[in-house]
Order: sequence, then structure tokens, then C-alpha cells
Amino acid sequence: MAQPKRIVSTFPSATETLFALNAGDRVVGVSTYCRYPPAVLSLPKVGSYVKPDPEKIALLRPDLVVIPDTAAGIADRLSALHIRYVRIKVGSLAEIYSMIRDIGVAVSVPGAAESLNQRIRSRLEAIRAANADRPKPTVLMVVGRTPGLLTNLIAAGPSSYLSELLQIAGGANVLAGEAMEYPHISLETVVRLNPDVILDMSLMGESTEPRIHEERLRQAWLSRRELSAVKNSMVFGLVSETLVTPGPRVADAIEEIRGRIQAAIPRRAAQ
Repeated sequence: MAQPKRIVSTFPSATETLFALNAGDRVVGVSTYCRYPPAVLSLPKVGSYVKPDPEKIALLRPDLVVIPDTAAGIADRLSALHIRYVRIKVGSLAEIYSMIRDIGVAVSVPGAAESLNQRIRSRLEAIRAANADRPKPTVLMVVGRTPGLLTNLIAAGPSSYLSELLQIAGGANVLAGEAMEYPHISLETVVRLNPDVILDMSLMGESTEPRIHEERLRQAWLSRRELSAVKNSMVFGLVSETLVTPGPRVADAIEEIRGRIQAAIPRRAAQ
């Protein structure tokens, strides 16, 4: 199959992967949520992650469109327009490697994909090794709540992608016994579990004024002095897009988490 020369990406993880594989010069359109690398900001937009616009895509005359497996209906529309596409599943660490491999094959750079995967694996192993001799603080990862209030809390459960990153970063999910991927929890549950660290990510993906957003997230918790994380200044707001974009920057996302929790990971005394 001929190497595609005009590629449209309909979601951020795929866009970042294409650029990481040095195929960015072939990308002619992206989704409205694609903001990295900066070169994509000037590219034509073809709709949202959940609802890409097939007509806008067709106008760009692509010979390959990368779509998520969750995008309803778009595959049939592209087929009707005789536009080649590849469907990608992503949502776990293992699926990041699969995504990179599948996109690499689709754009005819399988060797570059394998090299990228190996670099990611090596970096993640180095982070794991750096935390090997340290105890794991318990961490609550809040991914949603009522703005300005500590109600309607949604947290990352132990089976979630974010919890995978937390484990590599050197933390332990305080919701270890929770079966759901992203459960709703009460403030009373937070007080009962009393995590060592609270990472509030309920404004994840806010790309403007990140420091202001991070401080807003942290401030909401400061009145809850009964929480160890509050008393020990271990409450942090996180808004980095790396946390919501499973892809080549996964190690950066882990370092983002690790950088916040490492103060609660004292080194064990030498044996």
C-alpha cells in the first residue's frame, strides 16, 4: 500500500503520535482538541473528538484518516466517500504501544514506531527503578467535581489509566478496593480514607493560565484541615494535557505526577 501523503487526525493522541513519528509534515487536518505540538494550531480543524465532520475531512483530500474506535458513524461515512481510514483504540498504557505500532504501520514507518515504543519503555523503566526503594504514599486522584465545591467528586479508580501512571510514579491509589474505573465518591469517603496526597485534576486540559487553574483547584481543599494531605501541604492541582492524552508524552505525564508526590516518598533508610 502506498505511503499516505495527506493525513487527517481526529483526536489528540493520534496527532501527537504522528508528529512523534516524524510524519507531522503529512498531517493536513486535526480535531478542535488537538493543541500539541504547536504546529497543529494553524492546521484546519475537522470537528471534535466525538463528532468529526466527514465533509470537512473530505475537503482536505486525505489519503488516510486516523479515527478513534469510539467515534460513532464516522467509519461508515468515510467508507461511503472512499476515504481510507484506520481505527485506533487507546485508553490504557498497553494500548499506547499498540496505537503507536498501528499508526506506524498505517503511515509506513513501522521502524520508527518500534523505536518510539522502545524509548518510552526505557524511560518508564527508569522511573520505576528510581522509585524501587521508596515506600508508596496513598494518593487520591480527583478527575471531576462541582466547580468551586467538594461535591459530586469523581476519582480515578485502581483499574484506570491514570492509576497505571500513578503506580509507575511511585504512588498507591487510596481507592485500592474500588472496582469501578472512575467512581463517584463522597467527601466523607475522602476523610475516612485520609490519603497522603490529593491530586485534583478536575480541570484537566485547561491550556490557558495553568498556574491560576492549579491554584484554584488547590484552594478548594484548604479548609479541610482534618485531612493529612491538607495539613502536610500535599494537595496539588494538575491541569497538564499530558494527563488526558495517552500517547508519546506518557512519561511526561508520569513525571508530572511524580514531581508532586515525591515529597511524600521519603527514601527508606539504608539497609
